[in-house]
Amino acid sequence: MTTTKSPQDVVEHLGKLIHGIKVAMMTTVDTDGSLRSRPMWTYDKNFDGELWFFTHDHTQKVDEVQKDHSVNLAYSDPARDRYVSVSGRCHLVHDKAKARELWNPSLKAWFPQGLDDPHLALLRVSVEKAEYWDTPNSKMVQLVGFVKAVLTGDTYRPGDNQKLDKGAARHN
Repeated sequence: MTTTKSPQDVVEHLGKLIHGIKVAMMTTVDTDGSLRSRPMWTYDKNFDGELWFFTHDHTQKVDEVQKDHSVNLAYSDPARDRYVSVSGRCHLVHDKAKARELWNPSLKAWFPQGLDDPHLALLRVSVEKAEYWDTPNSKMVQLVGFVKAVLTGDTYRPGDNQKLDKGAARHN
């Protein structure tokens, strides 16, 4: 079943899904064409279709996204049985005002000079598509569904799996 959603609805829903998940695994395309993933701290600000990450401007991931802007972000929250995969275009941004807006004192561990670090930069991911798996929080509901599938021979479907396309604003 496909229902049409407005682009704003899609953005709001995605924001709710990733809210509270602190770390995403960012996957980039390495210079040899292989895929590389690394953990990146997510900022729990109001999601508007873009995700922001602090970085040094002279890292391998920066080289990778400057050659191929395609990235994937994988969010996982096993405690809430919520999993989200986001794809989009990533760009290096030097914007002191945006860095100041997103700054958190815990970032001093990676940027001892704080906002004055000459190599401090941001990665902006403009989200294009996402897919999520969201399972009911109740373990009892999950157990009943699993047992029912075993007894009836049906396939176990633990929760909701949807694809979101910001560009097409469709919810499949």
